[in-house]
Amino acid sequence: MSAIHRRMRFEYPKRVSFECRRCALCCGDTPQRMRHILLLPIDVKRVSANQLIAREAFATELVGFEPYGFQMKKTVEGRCIFLRDNECSIYDVRPLICRFYPFYLQDQGNDRYTFKYTTECPGIGQEPSLKRRFFNALFAEFTVSLLTG
Repeated sequence: MSAIHRRMRFEYPKRVSFECRRCALCCGDTPQRMRHILLLPIDVKRVSANQLIAREAFATELVGFEPYGFQMKKTVEGRCIFLRDNECSIYDVRPLICRFYPFYLQDQGNDRYTFKYTTECPGIGQEPSLKRRFFNALFAEFTVSLLTG
């Protein structure tokens, strides 16, 4: 564990459960919400290497959303360009933001973060509650992605 990881802390929701329903709601726009699939530099490297395509083919540069530097391109229907038959065609190298969904981290400053979640996801429930180890694993992915990006 790096010194940076040891210094960083997080809080998480204590009464929430999640089971993916494979509905692909998270993979594109809805009538209520235009979705932005934000990408870390490491996400771009992984997808580019896996798909053997240049970054320009699937992502646009983004300014002012650090640590994210890119945004996934979408189809004219507003869906992720890697969504095929309602399944992710890059699942093994999907971006961190996709791995986290329906959770996301809110930066509280001073190396402190809070896990939040969106209630629009049909996989969110109340019981049984997710344990700290679930969020530890997500947070570890986050810190590793920042360090290797």
